[in-house]
Amino acid sequence: METNEISLHQVKVFEQLRKIGTWTTIKDVADATGVKYRTVHAHIHRMVKLGILDLAEVFPRHRYRLSEKADKRNISYLQRLEKACDIFSDQK
Repeated sequence: METNEISLHQVKVFEQLRKIGTWTTIKDVADATGVKYRTVHAHIHRMVKLGILDLAEVFPRHRYRLSEKADKRNISYLQRLEKACDIFSDQK
């Protein structure tokens, strides 16, 4: 489900995934950003559904990364995320 509003927490999650650039877990993102696990979980799953992130279903924890095809799958949402990163740049 795509929404028009993008929160600071969502920006933090997105920027951490972009910074890492490789497969990572929800726990790793939560630890690195200081955002609660459940909030990171919700944002990551939303971004997977929107085509921004790739999902690897591996044991014991699923892994996620920024998709190389994100701009082809959902350019409008990706652009809004990047714009929100600029807007929130002084609040991180």
